[in-house]
Parts: sequence; C-alpha cells; structure tokens
Amino acid sequence: MPQFSVDIAACRDLLCGGSRSFFAASLLLPKRVRDPATALYAFCRVADDAIDLGDNPVAALAGLIARLDAAYAGTPYNSPIDRAFAATVQKFEIPQAIPAALIEGLAWDSEGRRYENFAALLDYAARVAGSVGVMMALVMGVRAPEALARASDLGVAMQLTNIARDVGEDARAGRLFLPLDWLAGAGIDPQAFLARPQFTPALGAIVQRLLDEASKLYQRAAAGIAMLPLDCRVGIGAAGRIYAAIGDKVAASACDSINQRARVPGRDKAKLALAAIPTAVLPKRAAETPPLPANLFLIDSVPQILAVPKPSSIIKLLDLFERLERDQRRAAAAPKEYAA
Repeated sequence: MPQFSVDIAACRDLLCGGSRSFFAASLLLPKRVRDPATALYAFCRVADDAIDLGDNPVAALAGLIARLDAAYAGTPYNSPIDRAFAATVQKFEIPQAIPAALIEGLAWDSEGRRYENFAALLDYAARVAGSVGVMMALVMGVRAPEALARASDLGVAMQLTNIARDVGEDARAGRLFLPLDWLAGAGIDPQAFLARPQFTPALGAIVQRLLDEASKLYQRAAAGIAMLPLDCRVGIGAAGRIYAAIGDKVAASACDSINQRARVPGRDKAKLALAAIPTAVLPKRAAETPPLPANLFLIDSVPQILAVPKPSSIIKLLDLFERLERDQRRAAAAPKEYAA
C-alpha cells in the first residue's frame, strides 16, 4: 500500500473520536478531496491539542512552527500526520501563510486573548477557521478569489456557531470569546461571569446576536456552492447545513449554552445531507459579495495560477506553425495553372 494511503488511515484514526460533523460531511466528498482534507484536519487537530492540552503553550507553539517549516521544506517530522500534511500542501500548492495563520489563532487562544468587539472576533475566526475554509477550497482545485471568499465565509460562520454553542464550556475553562463591548452593553461583567457562569436572558440575547451574524455568513457561503466542482457540492452544502443546524439547536433552547451543549443527532445529519442535494445540483449563483475584511489576507496569499501549456505542447504547436509556413511557401513557389 502506498505510504500516503497508510498515513491517511492514521489521520482518519486520529479524527475518529471527534470531528463528527467533519466526518458526516466528508463521506459525501470524493476520495480525491476526502483524503487530503483528512490530512489537513488531522494536522489542525494535532496543532489545537498541542496548545490546549500541553503544559507549556509557548514551547508547544514553537514546536508547531518548527513542524510547519519542516513540512514546507519537504522534510516533515517522522509522523503519519506530518507526512500526509506535507504531501497535501505540496500537491495543492497551499501557501504556508494559511496554516501559519491558523497557528497564530491558536497562539491567541494560549494567551487567553479577549476580543473588544465583533471585528476583533472576526480576526480570530478568520485565523482558526477561515484558513481551513480556504485550504479546503484549494484541495478541491478552486483558486478563484470569489470562491475563496465564500469558502472562508463558511469557515468563519462555523467558528461563530462553535463559540455560541460552547459559551458555558469555555467559561468554565476560563475562556471568553464573546465581544466585550456586547457584554458591556448587556450589563455583564466578564470577570464576574467567568467566576460564576450563569445563564441570563441578557446573555441569551448576546448568543442570539452571534448566531444571527453566523446566519448571514452561511447565506453568503451558500452562493459559493456553484463555484465548486460538481462532485464536491453536496458534501460542502451538507457541512454548512449541519453546522447551521447546531446554531438552530442553540436557539431552540432559548440560547442557553451554559447548562447544555447543542448536538445534532446522526439521523438529522442524514436528513440535512439529503436536503443539500437539490441546491448542490442546481445551485443559485448570487451577486458577487466582497470578502470579509478579516479574511482578505488569506485570499490574497493564494497566487492565481494561469494554465500554461506544457513544454511538449508548446513544441508541438511550434512544429505545426512551421509546417503551415512551409506549406504556404511551397504553394507560393509552385507554377500557376490557368484555365484555357
């Protein structure tokens, strides 16, 4: 069995215990996309765990940067995740700036960074999730800026949904992602909330506000389905619907994500995947929408590669022109025949 297949199997095993929504949607992607996507998600998972679960976040961050540099130098660490990731970024020409942005976002996590306003939160979401959306588009063979803008919209929308779902879990771990100016406007003191996380209608209104922003981005992202290869549309459409459904579950509980964690059952995921088929087959192409400012640096990092004929093709083309020119010279030199 080729080494890449062995390494991908190890990546899949790593992700088996979590990333359920990714797996549900990835089953609908063609193997040519599913395997490299698995490599990307495995590396992201390893990076996230290194920061979240390690005893020394600073050392973990330095280690991640070294691993990333090694992968891009073509000398990945002797690990199936690193080897699969290195092969993927090389094959699909994924700029190093994109996974580096993700690691930067994880570093912000390790600092316990707070976000003064929604724009600052979007800067964070662009790094930890918009980056993944762009990488996914690249492994599908999509590089057009407008398509990358919609892919990064979807990544950010998913991250905002995660934040809305995990307010209580994050608070009990000492983490707070809700914009501080939103909290201040609702009369919620961040330190008091972290000391004793409790649900209140005012907090629920903030969570709903976050879900509303995510909903806008899901709608923007849906316009990008038409820009994807046909065999990728159902999988990506399903992923968007499944994550949006998580937000719907949060909203259905009066936005109380302190005392419960919203989940979408497997049977519901299957229904959502089926519902994605009609819009995937006949997607509606909406008017072009500018990228989120927070995502712009990710999109700009991707060079727009023009299709260039292979050298052999150029040689054949030159030979053809030479033969045509030779035939024209012969025709001009030949004696003229006149009708009697």
